[in-house]
Amino acid sequence: MLDLVTARATSTVLVGRDADLAALREALKRARGDEAAAVLVGGEAGVGKTRLIEEFRRVAVSDGAQVLTGQCLELGEEGLPFAPFAAALRDLLRRDGPGVFSGQESEFARLLPELGPAAPERVPDANRGYLFDLVAGLFGRLAEQRPLVLVVEDLHWADRSTRDLIAFLIRSARTARVLLVCTYRSDELHRGHPLRPFLAELDRARGVERVDLDRLDRDGTSEMLTYLLGTEPRSSVVDTIHRRAQGNPFFVEELAAIGDGTGCSDLPDTLRDLLLARVDRLSEPAQRVLRMAAAGGTRISHELLAAVADVPDTTLEEALRAAVAAQLVVADQEGGYEFRHALVREAVHEDSLPGERARLHARYAAVIEGRPQLVGAGRAPAEIAHHWYTAHDHPRALTSTMAAAAAARQRYAYAEQSRLLERVLELWDQVPDAAELLGMDHLALLEQTSRAASTAGDFMRSMSLTRAALAEVDSDAEPLRAARLLERRGRMIRVLGKGNGADEMRKAYELVRRVPDDPKRVRLLSDISSQLGRTDPEMGASIAREALTAAETLGDDAAWISAMLTFARVCSRRISLEVGMSEMLRAADRARTTGDADRLVHALVNISDALFDVGNYTESARVAEEGTVEAKRVGISRSKGAFLLSNHAEALVALGKWDHADALCAETARVDPPGTLGLHWLEIRARLRLRRGHPRADDLIARALGFQTKPYLDHQLGLPLHELRIEAALAADNVADAVAAAREAVALGGLDEVPRYAWRMLVLAARAAALADDEELRARLRALIPTIEPRYPAELAARAEVAATFASDPLPAWQAAVAARRVDGQPYELGRALLWLAEAAAAAGERAVVAEALEEAGAIAAELDARLLQDGLDTLARRVGLRTAGRSSAVAETELLTEREREVLRLVAEGLSNRLIAERLYISPKTASVHVSRIIAKLDVANRVEAAAVAHRLGLLDPS
Repeated sequence: MLDLVTARATSTVLVGRDADLAALREALKRARGDEAAAVLVGGEAGVGKTRLIEEFRRVAVSDGAQVLTGQCLELGEEGLPFAPFAAALRDLLRRDGPGVFSGQESEFARLLPELGPAAPERVPDANRGYLFDLVAGLFGRLAEQRPLVLVVEDLHWADRSTRDLIAFLIRSARTARVLLVCTYRSDELHRGHPLRPFLAELDRARGVERVDLDRLDRDGTSEMLTYLLGTEPRSSVVDTIHRRAQGNPFFVEELAAIGDGTGCSDLPDTLRDLLLARVDRLSEPAQRVLRMAAAGGTRISHELLAAVADVPDTTLEEALRAAVAAQLVVADQEGGYEFRHALVREAVHEDSLPGERARLHARYAAVIEGRPQLVGAGRAPAEIAHHWYTAHDHPRALTSTMAAAAAARQRYAYAEQSRLLERVLELWDQVPDAAELLGMDHLALLEQTSRAASTAGDFMRSMSLTRAALAEVDSDAEPLRAARLLERRGRMIRVLGKGNGADEMRKAYELVRRVPDDPKRVRLLSDISSQLGRTDPEMGASIAREALTAAETLGDDAAWISAMLTFARVCSRRISLEVGMSEMLRAADRARTTGDADRLVHALVNISDALFDVGNYTESARVAEEGTVEAKRVGISRSKGAFLLSNHAEALVALGKWDHADALCAETARVDPPGTLGLHWLEIRARLRLRRGHPRADDLIARALGFQTKPYLDHQLGLPLHELRIEAALAADNVADAVAAAREAVALGGLDEVPRYAWRMLVLAARAAALADDEELRARLRALIPTIEPRYPAELAARAEVAATFASDPLPAWQAAVAARRVDGQPYELGRALLWLAEAAAAAGERAVVAEALEEAGAIAAELDARLLQDGLDTLARRVGLRTAGRSSAVAETELLTEREREVLRLVAEGLSNRLIAERLYISPKTASVHVSRIIAKLDVANRVEAAAVAHRLGLLDPS
């Protein structure tokens, strides 16, 4: 191994990057202040990203920050998962020792195998989220001591798991005092490059800044040449090199290194020739060693290169010494070598002959197979697979890629596992004995790849693979296998909103009926029933009973828990509340007793949902919170645990704890589940923002309503969206859109099966019909209402509100509706009912009732910060000459007009007559005339038209 320190023929002074360095320093300053901060540094190859980061790293350390750095590997999408994070943590381990991992060494061992045996794997679809939480928690603990800068270089080579972890840290974890800096080559981002949509996604996250490095101008080139040459170059030299390098700092360095400083020497014609100019000056043995090193990647250990080269040590060292002296590679602190720039490595590698490249990669694969310790811990499977594949040795590539896929799964890198399995599928037809080599048939490989794609969140690809598997499976010989594939396909169709998946479920059931009872059959029956019960309740209930009977006969705990939970949910309309709740609690107790954490969390999801149904919001929140804690304990907080978070948020909304609910929605958003799985929290948060008058409410509402374009949504997802659309339209005084949305909603079939969601929608649909005086919609609602039986307090209160909306004598009807809302206990709905009661009382001339209702509703609106409700209260209060609890101040004595006169003037400006003003404000025409006369006198105008014009000019119509 070489033991030397070399000077690089590069500029040690940062040129033309003052503004870029200042942006990085400002981001670090924000991070110190606990703001979310991330910087994406982009630029073409050779433009100076690494040099900028080196300077910023020096500045950050001198300012008291700690810096961790990791580099993505040039192995592509199928490369080593989480490579830059593993490298950063490895540096941390060397610096601080294993104690820095706070007793979680076995968990971090999936990233750093040198920490020892990895902890047992958790539920597959939650493992990755658990790992993400661990990494974010570690960074958070480090940042408590000193601000932390995490640098991820060469993001254009990142695998998807690395990108996902970066997205989690930026969008979800948002750890205080942590600055994330990522570099990437912008010239690598072709149209289909996976980094393009990823960067676009990050651009929308708060606290993310882009720094795009431009080429140097002529003055920058001149300054750089001065430092490189040690003297100020002649103008002609600057002009020549600037023209040829086009301001790219790396090319400036290369041209300066091969020129004579006078501008008189010949310069290479092409970029490739420029990059290889120094290589051509080496001896043939040195060039051969350099080509061997290039096949190993940008960085390579001395031991690995020596094993691959298989030449005497003196020969190897002489070759490397020449390459180092020529500034082509540099010796690193770990006893290895790094190409001075990735462009140099690429040019050297591409200069090899095809046969030579294949032999070199085969040699690397064989050496690493025999001595995996020559590459970093955990890197061997991915490296071996990469080299055999590049060597075009298909049989070895097949088996090594399968091994790399298994290793990726162990690291919770499901996207990489999926991609590697896709490569195995690609290689299958090129290897005649693939089945024997892998020990599985092609169908099993398709099934495994489909499951991996599904776990990685790529439901579309998983569905395509499932379709391919269904084409291969012999349903007569293996009915259970075929049925499971059909169930998976139907479930994904529904989750993606492409259909209800009922046909697939029915076909799956027909196949399952042929199979004798065993636990796998019962669990599949439960899954089929759960899905089919959404679209065919009768058949779903029948299958649920069948599954439960079979489970009780078998005596298998897991099968019985699954069957009982499905039975209690699917048959909830067919069994008593007491029976259903009792059975779900039994299932939860058995799951606890048997240590079945996954099914326990499933049970708590169902129980919290059922408790919400019956109006026990406090207990629903408690159970959901208990389930969330349990889900986190066993590492499934990002699968079924996500449903508990949104259930908890929904219960908190019903209890009036809106701030806590919004925080839980934000936590659920971090999961970002695929398809319709993320709609529940989105709808809850969109409604919260609408009712609070949040400035970005429209964006979230539009995002939620975008799901309505999908061909299919379950009623429990679709009806709340119709409700949201009606409410948003009414809030914007767009009665026509509210009516249109209501008509669409009431035209849906099967509303009687989902009264919880149907009645919520009917309240607002009735309101829209009344405001629009739409007799047709009214008639449709009246016909629909008797078909939907209300069962629990919220549904009974909603029915009372619909009845009051259509009542010929509305005041007593609204008094009854308010009483029903008090039984239900949801504060916002009570406040809204009080507002509508006050409107009815105002129409009846009952000012005392109006005042009492407005005062109570105003207190509710203030407590919730429900600005939508407060606006409605303020409008009514102005019209009847009262103030609400939520008003901030009385009219100042210095104001020209009173609040009532301002309200009258607004209506005058709208062109209303005294009679219409009186009707709108619930006052007599004579009183309206008196107000108008006073307004004209105070404004010193001749008539109503001039009064409106003066009011516009003076800004007196501003409702604030």
